[in-house]
Amino acid sequence: MTTARDLLIVSLDVPSGRPVEQGDLSLALAGAELADLLALEAVALDDDRIVPGLVPATGDRLLDEAGAALVRQAPYESVEDWLWRRGNGLASAYAGAVEAEEHPGTSGLRRLFGRSGHPAPADSPGRRRAADRWASREPVLVGLAAALDIPEGAAEAPGGPADDAVLTVLAAVNGALTELEGVRQRRRIEDAAFDNVWRAP
Repeated sequence: MTTARDLLIVSLDVPSGRPVEQGDLSLALAGAELADLLALEAVALDDDRIVPGLVPATGDRLLDEAGAALVRQAPYESVEDWLWRRGNGLASAYAGAVEAEEHPGTSGLRRLFGRSGHPAPADSPGRRRAADRWASREPVLVGLAAALDIPEGAAEAPGGPADDAVLTVLAAVNGALTELEGVRQRRRIEDAAFDNVWRAP
């Protein structure tokens, strides 16, 4: 299991301060992948640029795909650009992978998103590992979850990983989430203004 898979499970099992949108989760999952690649020393950060190295086979299909997707030409890719590019649709990919393992034959998106309640947690090794990491307050997992306001109020809580590179990733995730929420807010305002035009006498 990887940090991204653990984060997906935590996002389902731990109450959050607000609904976790697929777009938000996708950005955080891309950050989780980058944190794992940093831990494997498959990448390093030069300021905010991702400098790839030798990426070992991890045994996890999605993390291996992340390693293969790294930009390998200077000036390389910024962490922020990685989050937006790699994060595109990433929540769907992880939902499908986790559901295929825990509930073979079901649709990950149908079970994990757009539903009124959570499915009963599967007693799987992956879910137990995620729960153990969460219970031990593993800093990277906790920091990424906090960006999603998991648990409620976590975004205002102090603390986090001590590693500068991981802190850079977490800061980029928080920045991207703020930017995405700004886009949503502008769309809501524009939609409301459009509705008002049609309601006007």
